[in-house]
Amino acid sequence: MKQQTAGIHHITAFVRHPQENVDFYAGLLGLRLVKKTINFDAPEVYHLYFGNEAGSPGTAITFFPYAASRKGRIGGGQVGYTTFLIPVGTLGFWEDRLNKFEVAYNKVTRFKETYLQFADQDGLQLELVEREGGAPSKWSFGNIPAEKAIKGFGGAILYSVQPEKTMEVLQNLLGLEKVGEEGGLVRFRSVGDLGNIIDVNAQPVPRGAGGAGTVHHIAWRAKDDADHRSWREKVEAYGLHPTDIVDRQYFNALYFREYGEILFEIATDPPGFGRDEAFEQLGEKLMLPEWYEPYRTQIEQGLTPITVRVLEGDK
Repeated sequence: MKQQTAGIHHITAFVRHPQENVDFYAGLLGLRLVKKTINFDAPEVYHLYFGNEAGSPGTAITFFPYAASRKGRIGGGQVGYTTFLIPVGTLGFWEDRLNKFEVAYNKVTRFKETYLQFADQDGLQLELVEREGGAPSKWSFGNIPAEKAIKGFGGAILYSVQPEKTMEVLQNLLGLEKVGEEGGLVRFRSVGDLGNIIDVNAQPVPRGAGGAGTVHHIAWRAKDDADHRSWREKVEAYGLHPTDIVDRQYFNALYFREYGEILFEIATDPPGFGRDEAFEQLGEKLMLPEWYEPYRTQIEQGLTPITVRVLEGDK
């Protein structure tokens, strides 16, 4: 049977200030902070995960907030837009919400869908789209009821320096299906119902520069560890150069840069964010892998305290 990814597992980006990050994604967008941990490769930096009530695969956007980060430049070799999925009939609610919090947005149409496009506090490009697919969120926060909450990812727009090569990887390696072309974009669909619509800019995009307001990598779903090992063999056989499999505590990961210079990850669905916290307490405590526990006091002293809080406009 042909090996195919269900779609996006998570997307990880750079931002500057952790509290501003929490206020935007939890306070304004109503996502749940499901895990508060550190960048395992730079323990002086948070790694914050936001998603649906459980941070299910296909819902989690994650951040490395670093106050001294340079400003990035969105361009080739990056995710251009991260697409969030909202329930059908809620676009007006989200327009009103963006207006209330004075977030500038554009309303655009592509492939017969209407999108609200806007940016976060660091310039990361985001958009909202209504679709039937995907399980409803069970999380409500502030003045966002669960029935109007973001369900997870709708997908992404990819900016590639070699779009034809990137599209070949999506089809021939990851198993996505090409389903349309319009307005300089080529659309692909995966077999899942979240994070399953990927649009690729058909023309090469000048290279971006990493930094605050840019995506570091986009991760694709593997069903389990066996599927993950098979993905690694497949990526290697394709002529790309995957890393070894890395334990990220909440999933196992491997990384490779595809020919259009976008950093791809493949991540396992299990074990998930409930492995070290009860569902009711997700995201409340700083969680450290065991090899960093001896340094907890030092690490906590170096991190800016953050609070998930209802914004003034919702009180």
